[in-house]
Amino acid sequence: MNTELHGKIVVVTGGGGGIGSEICRIFAHAGAKVVLTHRGGAGKARAEKTLISLAGHDHLLIQASVDDYEQQKNLAHQIEARYGSVDILVNNAGMTQFVPADDLEGLEDEVIDTIFKVNWRGAFATVRSLKSLLLKSGDGLVVNISSIAGTTGIGSNVAYCASKSAMNTMTISLARALAPKVRVISVAPGLVEGEYTDKLDPTWTEQQRQLNPLQRLTTATDVAQAVLACATLLKYSTGCVIPVDGGRPLT
Repeated sequence: MNTELHGKIVVVTGGGGGIGSEICRIFAHAGAKVVLTHRGGAGKARAEKTLISLAGHDHLLIQASVDDYEQQKNLAHQIEARYGSVDILVNNAGMTQFVPADDLEGLEDEVIDTIFKVNWRGAFATVRSLKSLLLKSGDGLVVNISSIAGTTGIGSNVAYCASKSAMNTMTISLARALAPKVRVISVAPGLVEGEYTDKLDPTWTEQQRQLNPLQRLTTATDVAQAVLACATLLKYSTGCVIPVDGGRPLT
C-alpha cells in the first residue's frame, strides 16, 4: 500500500462491478478513503464483497441508484456528514444490452430509455448531487467511464454508443462549467474482458482479441490504472477523452 492519495475521498458509482471494484481497490491501495455506491439487489452483495477487500480503513458503502433522486440526495448528505467533501468522483455505473446495430425493431424504446437514464442522466445526476462537495475540495476531479463506442459508433447497441458519445460531450461541457476547481475527464475503454464478455460467444470474443493491435482485450485493471493516472499524473488535463483500447480503432 502507498500513500499517494492519502486522505482523499473517492466516490465510485457501481463500485461492486468488475471495473468498479478494481477502481475501488486501486484507489484504496493508494491511500484514499473510498465510498462505493450500489443500486441494491444483487449489487449490494457484490459491493459488500468489494468493501471487505479494500486496503486501509474508513471506507463507506451506500445504496444510491444513479437514477433515484432521493437516494442521490441521501448520498450527498451522508458523505458530507462523514467526510465533509469529495475529492474524486468516478462515474462508473452503467448498463447495456446486446442488440445488433441493424436490428432497429429489436432496440425497444424501454431499453433505449433505460440506457440513457443510467449511462447519461445518472452520471450527470451524480455530478449534480456532489457538485458542492467537489467544489469544497478545491482540486476536485470527475472521471466518467465512457467507451470507444462513443467515438467509433461500434458497440453493444446503437443507443449504448449514443449514450457514451453524450457522456463525452457532457465531459467537455462540465469541464468548462466547473473549472478551475474541478477537472472532468472521460476514460474510454475498448471491449473489457470479464463480466460482459463472459456472456458472449467465445469465438466472437477471440476474433475481437485478434483484431486488436496489442492482441488482447482491455482489462478492468487497465481501466482502473487510467483513472488513477487522471488523479495522480494528468493534473493539467480536463475536458478530454482518454482511450484505453489497445489501439482497436486502428484496424
